[in-house]
Amino acid sequence: MAIPDPLQAVRGSDVVVLATPVGGIIELIDKLAPHLSPEALLTDVGSTKEQIVSRAAKAFGEKAPQRFLGGHPMAGKENSGIDFADANLFQGAVWFFTPAPGQKLKAGRIGEYTAWIKKIGAKVEILAPADHDHLCAWISHVPQITSTALAAALVDEYGERAPLLETGGRALREMTRIAASPYSMWRDIALTNKQSIANALLKLEQNLAHIRENLDTRELEKVFNRAHKLRTRSQRCSVTEKH
Repeated sequence: MAIPDPLQAVRGSDVVVLATPVGGIIELIDKLAPHLSPEALLTDVGSTKEQIVSRAAKAFGEKAPQRFLGGHPMAGKENSGIDFADANLFQGAVWFFTPAPGQKLKAGRIGEYTAWIKKIGAKVEILAPADHDHLCAWISHVPQITSTALAAALVDEYGERAPLLETGGRALREMTRIAASPYSMWRDIALTNKQSIANALLKLEQNLAHIRENLDTRELEKVFNRAHKLRTRSQRCSVTEKH
C-alpha cells in the first residue's frame, strides 16, 4: 500500500531507504530525522554522496554514525516504474557505502542492513563521499551525459523520426540507450556533483579534440591503443573472477 505522507510512511520503521532524486533525498533527511525512532536506520540510494552525507551529519548531529548510512547501488535502468521491476537487478552489482568517519559497518542495525545487501547479490564497496563523487563522475555521470549529447546531436542532424537505431546497429543502440533516462533525476546529480563532472567532461573534450585534429595522422592509432588497454584489463578481470 502506498502512503503519500512520508512521516506516516516511516512510522514504526526499523530501516528507511530514501530512493528519490538527490534533491528529494536531501529534503527528506531534514524532514524525517526528527521523527524517526532513535533505533531506526536511515539510508539512501542517491547517485551523489557528499551533500547527502553532509546534510545527514547536520540533521542527526553526533548520532549520525549510528543513524545514517550513505549508499549507492551501481545498478538501474533508463526506465522507471513497477513495469520495469527486476528481481535480479542487483545480482553482481557494486553497492557503494560512504560511511562517516569512525562509522562501524558491522555493528547493530547497520551491520544487519549491509548483510541484507549482500544477500540480494550485491558486492559492497566502501568509499569516502568525495572519492565516490569523483569516481562516479567518470564511471556513471559522464557516460550518461555523453549518451545524452550524442542522442541530442543525432536528433539535430537527422530529426527525431529518423530510423537511426535500426541502421546503426548494436554500437549505436548501446551508446544511446541511457539517453532515455529522465532529466528529473540527472538534474540533481549535475547540481550536486558539478565540479567533478565538469572536470571529467573537460578531459573528455580534450581527448575528442585531439582525435578530431588527428583523424589523418598516426596519433589516432595511439589513442586507439591507449583505449584498448582499458578493454584488455576489463577482460582480464572478468576471466579472473570467473575462475
